[in-house]
Amino acid sequence: QVQLVESGGGLVQPGGSLKLSCAASGFPFSRYTMNWYRRAPGKERELVATISSAGGTTKYAESVKGRFTISRDNTKNTVYLQMNSLNDEDTAVYYCNVVIITTYWGQGTQVTVSS
Repeated sequence: QVQLVESGGGLVQPGGSLKLSCAASGFPFSRYTMNWYRRAPGKERELVATISSAGGTTKYAESVKGRFTISRDNTKNTVYLQMNSLNDEDTAVYYCNVVIITTYWGQGTQVTVSS
């Protein structure tokens, strides 16, 4: 079955960096676009970044453009989100996501930006 397992979240000071990972299994990873979403307290879920199956195309929310980088390693079935220049508005639970007829989500990883 499809499994997505996020890791790498934590507490970071404003201006700091974190790199999230999402390990995928149960489907042909290299064939699918992968996404990172986040849900901040009291806010709706937001699409943060998208990467095409081969990694050649990426898209970002305006709120993270220039600070976040999505990447993938199809040999490791893993998608990453490098987050730099973090601020308190980046505090959220971050989820990876894939759509294979239906939508699959990981359990999420908490990112807290605070001094």
